[in-house]
Amino acid sequence: MSDIENGALPESAFVRELIAQWRAQDMHGAWDSKSDLELLAPYILTKDKRRAIPLMANPDAHTVWRLEIFYNAVGLSIARVGGVMVTPMVKLHAEGFGRVILTAGRLLVLQKHVRDVHRFGFGSLEALAADGDEQVAAGIDMIRRYPDVAALG
Repeated sequence: MSDIENGALPESAFVRELIAQWRAQDMHGAWDSKSDLELLAPYILTKDKRRAIPLMANPDAHTVWRLEIFYNAVGLSIARVGGVMVTPMVKLHAEGFGRVILTAGRLLVLQKHVRDVHRFGFGSLEALAADGDEQVAAGIDMIRRYPDVAALG
């Protein structure tokens, strides 16, 4: 039984922020009846779901949007702890590869090369939470190591 089916949300500040970001995108209340698990479900790609996605394809707009919301949540989670505004920037080629960077002041807080964006997802909610938490921790660590650069505007 998957974590989506058993209704268990991981205890993660990042996951709570990701859910908040999804709720903030719903300007017309269309998702009010959706549970938090339903909002996170598109991030979960079981082996069968991943196998059904072609190896080579262009990402659709919804998948790119899902990636952007994920990194917005990473940035906001870092900002809440780090105390400085964090700005995510996503630059993708139409074929689904590119780069994500998060900056605070003049500091490059996090950088990640992404590829196969059309297959963006995680094997479980725990894997989603672990990846988000790991990226948040790396960003906070960078701000703590270079606070003067992060404060420069």
